[in-house]
Amino acid sequence: MSTLIVVLPLAPPSAATPLDYVLSPDGRTQGSHDRAVAALLPAAREIVAVVPVQALSWHRVELPKGSLSRSTLGGTAGTPRLRAMLEGLLEDRLLDDPADLHFALEPDARAQAPVWVASCDRAWLRAALALLESARRPAARVVPELAPGEDRLQIIGTAEAPLLAYSGAKGVGVLPLASTALDWALAQTGTPDTVAILAEPALAQQAEQLGAQQVVLQSSGDRWLQAAGANWDLAQFDMASSDRRRAFQRTGRHAVALLRAPEWRAARWGAGLLVAAHLVGVNAWAWKESAALADKRAAVRGTLTSTFPGVRVVVDAPVQMQREVALLRQAAGAYSQRDLEAMLGALGAALPPGQSLQGVEFAAGEARLRGLTLAADGAGPVNDSLRAFGLQARSEGDRWVLRPAAGREGAP
Repeated sequence: MSTLIVVLPLAPPSAATPLDYVLSPDGRTQGSHDRAVAALLPAAREIVAVVPVQALSWHRVELPKGSLSRSTLGGTAGTPRLRAMLEGLLEDRLLDDPADLHFALEPDARAQAPVWVASCDRAWLRAALALLESARRPAARVVPELAPGEDRLQIIGTAEAPLLAYSGAKGVGVLPLASTALDWALAQTGTPDTVAILAEPALAQQAEQLGAQQVVLQSSGDRWLQAAGANWDLAQFDMASSDRRRAFQRTGRHAVALLRAPEWRAARWGAGLLVAAHLVGVNAWAWKESAALADKRAAVRGTLTSTFPGVRVVVDAPVQMQREVALLRQAAGAYSQRDLEAMLGALGAALPPGQSLQGVEFAAGEARLRGLTLAADGAGPVNDSLRAFGLQARSEGDRWVLRPAAGREGAP
């Protein structure tokens, strides 16, 4: 699924503000990296807005019991009550009025446990997202450029204004690049001798001049692509996407991960082998059943041709066998269920005493009888007796119709 990653500008945006963007064909690899105004941004299946690290502040709080509903834990908008609770918890730590700030909880936040809360200027974020909306590039998710998590040092910015950013278990911090800032950031990691420092290619030399060790090159596009792949979504509370859109986007990301992510390669191979095994098994079973059916058909044809050598061509073995048996019966003078004599003999044995016939019409193996006076409750026992002879009777007005039972019309 193609993904457009747009970096929101630090200054209040306008339609003429150029925006940095990365277009990824699959959400994992970098395609093109350029700048364009909102109206000229390329189209993509998913659009992710990245909030620069300088625009966010991070706070560690512990939410009271019952403050997170099940929907909030699932990553949806949150409630006004929860926002008011965050304003109360953070009021003493913020330099701005809490009403002017936007808050967002970390993914999978839990009550009665420390959670990270990101905050930024609400009017600025709303204007930036509205700019994308007006350009018909609405953001499905809003992610931070850097977020608390694994310890990481990054040198970002421009050659004229380089910045040193720390993100890790202690939060996120940004300082102008200097030796003192580097010492402070290394101390935050707890492992200053082994931690790698990620630097944009244009800033790697400045990092080495300050004594940085293990400098690893990482472009800004790769950093934004990595941010878009995280599980964060800052669009919460009054800026949240609709539940339907959020569910659709989450399902799409999971589907792409299952289809392309390296960590799911073994599962994909397993699923493919399972499907292949089922296909082979079903085909083998179908072939076996087809062979068994062919053997049975051959046995029936063999029985017909061996019993009646005069049959040269077998078209429908059961029908042809019934026909041949009927011919033999006629030649021997025997009766079948389709003969009137056999029907009347069976009827005489089945009828209760005192019944008599006033008329009989016989045609095409079916006898129409007049004069029977069977009550409704007496027809059942008669039919039960006739069924033993392969016959059945039914009432049609003042007549009873006697004929071979269903499936026995051609039986001898």
